[in-house]
Amino acid sequence: MNETTVKLHKTTKTELDKFREYKNESYDEVIQKVIFIAKTLKTQPQLSKETIEAIEMARERIKKGKFMTEDEARKRLGF
Repeated sequence: MNETTVKLHKTTKTELDKFREYKNESYDEVIQKVIFIAKTLKTQPQLSKETIEAIEMARERIKKGKFMTEDEARKRLGF
């Protein structure tokens, strides 16, 4: 994968952090998610709203400790 460095203001980074669904989610993943939402918003505004709501619900579950670790998911899926 080709990589690049992007300079961000601290406030921009803070705002990107709000879109993270889990602690180790990369900024590339976060930015891809934001791009998806922005594109979807233009063509399917209701779907975009549902995506944002799903992200918010996931954040709440994580804060409450209601999530599955990667190891648990692998065992459950038989990997």
